[in-house]
Amino acid sequence: MTTHHPDPLEHRVAVDAALDRLATEFAATFNRATIDRLLRSSVRELSATASVVHYVPLLAERFARQRLQALARTEGRVDDGRPVVLFLCVHNSGRSQMALGLLEELAGDRVVGWSGGSAPAGGLNDVAVAAMAERGVDISSEFPKPWTDEIVGAADVVVTMGCGEACPLLPGKRYEEWTLDDPEGQDLAQVRAVRDEIERRVRRLLDELGVPASS
Repeated sequence: MTTHHPDPLEHRVAVDAALDRLATEFAATFNRATIDRLLRSSVRELSATASVVHYVPLLAERFARQRLQALARTEGRVDDGRPVVLFLCVHNSGRSQMALGLLEELAGDRVVGWSGGSAPAGGLNDVAVAAMAERGVDISSEFPKPWTDEIVGAADVVVTMGCGEACPLLPGKRYEEWTLDDPEGQDLAQVRAVRDEIERRVRRLLDELGVPASS
């Protein structure tokens, strides 16, 4: 895997700009020090696995935003009544990303969906992206990421897909283990079958949560 290193000054300027945006967005919820801490740790986490480091500040900003939203929920600063579903697998490049894409497609903004991996890959599985595109769901802008304490703590339902003992276990959470083939190394026909099984399970989960699927 080739790693492209950005100019250090350019990288620092981009991270500082991300911090300014997040500090403005979450000004009423968190102080700048908390936002800075989560953003910097997000940069470190994603830099460890990113194949193109140039994009890390932008992706870290998105990841930190998700973590701040999760932290606000766990601390009781936000309660909009929407269920939160977290999909976890090993690389966060195939199964969990497909599940998240289908959840968002079927439930819209009536459910909060997140995903993560125990050992995030450097990028998404291309065949999984293609299979989802056939279904009319674009996941190409997503990126593999680890789970964090804030995100697991904010979830109402944690769906695990093959991460075994590496998956986090917190008391009071609803856990489901979905046994599904890993798309890694499979062809499009095989991944279509995985996608369709994931959709059936997502639809069932939404029904159990009392959220009608939109399509």
